[in-house]
Amino acid sequence: MPTDQALKLAQEADLDLVEVAPTARPPVCKLMDYGKFKYENAQKAREARRNQTNVVIKEMKLRPKIDQHDYETKKGHVVRFLKAGDKVKITIMFRGREQHRPELGYRLLQKLAEDVTDLGFVESAPKQDGRNMIMVLGPHKKKAEAKAEAKAAKASRAAERAAEDEEERAERTAHNAGRPVAQKKERGRSENLDPEIEA
Repeated sequence: MPTDQALKLAQEADLDLVEVAPTARPPVCKLMDYGKFKYENAQKAREARRNQTNVVIKEMKLRPKIDQHDYETKKGHVVRFLKAGDKVKITIMFRGREQHRPELGYRLLQKLAEDVTDLGFVESAPKQDGRNMIMVLGPHKKKAEAKAEAKAAKASRAAERAAEDEEERAERTAHNAGRPVAQKKERGRSENLDPEIEA
């Protein structure tokens, strides 16, 4: 169909003439509401961005001669990151003579990996990088799953709390039901006022 006829058809239908395949012989065009088309594409893109999860890599730094309590604290942070669905980069920092004993760092990384096997897996094996030894742990759950699980747990805790509050309120009401209600004393003219003074 000639271009001027197609344009006339578009004007009559109150639509736009949009070229779909310009390289085809002859070029392919389509009658459509271009503004609506652009809006729907923007909505689809926005929805795709909303559902997209960006992987965050958290970092935890340790020393080879870390104390047991400090190790437990750092391990707790790693567990929290993995539960949230984030990757964790574990860095062991060597100083001075510690650099000649890389097996200490390797053992520490292996111990940490074993302690968190139920939440994550070793994504990249421990490797020496200058003065540091690095290992990356990946979570078993995806970020979206972890978020949904956390939301569900929060909702169940709120429901439990509300039930406990209601139960406590009912107990208080039942406890106070047996007590007599104190009668209010009628207030009269104060006895300590001077009778000669009239207000």
